[in-house]
Amino acid sequence: MYFVYLLISKNNKGIKSYVGYTNNLKERVNKHNSNKGAKSTKGRKWRLVYKKKFKDKSKAMKFEYFLKKNKKMRKKIKDNYVW
Repeated sequence: MYFVYLLISKNNKGIKSYVGYTNNLKERVNKHNSNKGAKSTKGRKWRLVYKKKFKDKSKAMKFEYFLKKNKKMRKKIKDNYVW
């Protein structure tokens, strides 16, 4: 099982989002929050706001690419999240 996920982080500079995929969602989010995730996520506290499950890796990777490029969809997900 694979997951595509969207994380958001809020600080005094605004809201930042990050899209990724993994086969272990809980562990991956914990890595992002302990500064062991992707370089662009270090130094922030991240919240999981969206996830979608896939049976195979290639479909997850395709959707991850789609979500990364689709700024409107990312904004809609972020705007619907209540802090």
